[in-house]
Amino acid sequence: MASSELKLQVDLPSEHEAGVPADFASVWHTSASFVLDFVAAKSPAKAAVDQSTGTPTGGRVMPARVVSRVRIPPQQVFELARALTQQLDAWERETGRKADGSGAKD
Repeated sequence: MASSELKLQVDLPSEHEAGVPADFASVWHTSASFVLDFVAAKSPAKAAVDQSTGTPTGGRVMPARVVSRVRIPPQQVFELARALTQQLDAWERETGRKADGSGAKD
């Protein structure tokens, strides 16, 4: 009996092999897809200023730019979450560190 399993043969173009550095990701959704915006800081944070008065607001602002936007169907979000969890667990085992930066595991 023939298998109905679908396997992807993925090709990574050489110009994308290095990847794109990102400092954080923003996740949001529409009715049809989940969107992951990967963001890189453009410069260090500066004191926030009220645009109309020019007075400091007490906060800080870090200019940033979306360096990559990825849209995935809702069905794939569960697979992505599972894959991220598996890779994070493996990374923690391999490095002896926790992703929250708390140091070595007990």
